[in-house]
Amino acid sequence: MKKVVVITGTSTGLGLETAILFAKQNFTVYATMRNLAKQDLLLAAAKTNNVIVQVLPLEVTSITSITSAITTIVEKEGRIDVFINNAGAGFAKTTEQATEEEVDWVLDVNFKSVVRCVKAVLPVMRAQKSGHIINISSVGGLVGQPFNELYCAAKFAVEGYTEAMATYLPQNFGIHFTAVEPGGIATEFTKSATEKTLGTTGLPQDNYLPIIQQYIGKRQERAAAGNTPSFQTATEVAEVVLQVAQTSTPPIRIRTSAWAEVFCNFKTEKDPNGLLQNQAVIESMLGSK
Repeated sequence: MKKVVVITGTSTGLGLETAILFAKQNFTVYATMRNLAKQDLLLAAAKTNNVIVQVLPLEVTSITSITSAITTIVEKEGRIDVFINNAGAGFAKTTEQATEEEVDWVLDVNFKSVVRCVKAVLPVMRAQKSGHIINISSVGGLVGQPFNELYCAAKFAVEGYTEAMATYLPQNFGIHFTAVEPGGIATEFTKSATEKTLGTTGLPQDNYLPIIQQYIGKRQERAAAGNTPSFQTATEVAEVVLQVAQTSTPPIRIRTSAWAEVFCNFKTEKDPNGLLQNQAVIESMLGSK
């Protein structure tokens, strides 16, 4: 029986590449996106690769939209085996420069959307007593970075949420959780984050300007690096996501590149996949069965 995977944010980048890769591995793929007017790139890629993906509208900031998509899938397939929370958006701006609306937006799109989707899909997986929820996080969910404090805060929340869910759902309902932590992906995501930072008037001319110029210069330097680059292709990260989905004992967290491993080493060296901390929390707070 083919496994059913649902992926959010598949119009471009990692979501698109993940949908195609899973389809090539004989999954039944439901590729969701906020705006179906942007599905042409995905459908063209599916045609080129001679695979089938089924596209549905799903707006991750709307519980009504999420519930509708999941209901449609379950009515047709009877189950959901893997749910990939991929939709998100980058944002690099100082706390002083960010508006209250921008703060709400960053948290909504990068963290609260994950909670909404998980809440909607959990009853399905709990009833079938199996499932795997993969949250696309970031090294920014482990290590705070300049001008990314709001984005990092949202991804730190995703990491804590994933860790907490993994302390009781796998053991009692067979539902696994994994946070996938790329170091950086050269896609429209990066372009969108840059546009959000610059806005319509360019960089703010204030006391932060020389620091943010330094940050942008170093980012461009990393993007051009030949050895152990920090930026991967979307396909390279998608391959890690597929590997995680096909593992019978999935990690709670995983980095997607050698650069990401080095970058997070001080926080992950003793427990790279999060399983040791997970077991310690379970024993401390739930006891041994």
